[in-house]
Amino acid sequence: MYEFIQKHCLSKKGVIEDYKEEWDAVRYFIGGKMFAMVGNYKDGRPIVSLKRTPEYGIEVQEKYPDIIPGYYLNKVHWSSIFIEGNVPEKILREMIDQSYELVFKSLTKSVQKEILDR
Repeated sequence: MYEFIQKHCLSKKGVIEDYKEEWDAVRYFIGGKMFAMVGNYKDGRPIVSLKRTPEYGIEVQEKYPDIIPGYYLNKVHWSSIFIEGNVPEKILREMIDQSYELVFKSLTKSVQKEILDR
């Protein structure tokens, strides 16, 4: 499943991947801002954390027990998904897309244009 997440994140325009050793986490950035992070929950289970709208976060967290408020992140704007949990790939793909779009739209118009023109 991690390969799918990595491939989907990196397929997006302007994405940079890095590894934060202190957190043992792989992070994905657009325009210098993080939109996805793959790491481990406190019990060692792998998670991916994604930015989302507060409303959508409540909706998916109520529907899927394997989606929780952002682990070590702002719980209003981020969700963490247990990678080996019971969340359909379609939902995970939608969440990655939404996270990317939210962060992309928060960038200045000039940075957005620079990314799109690459």
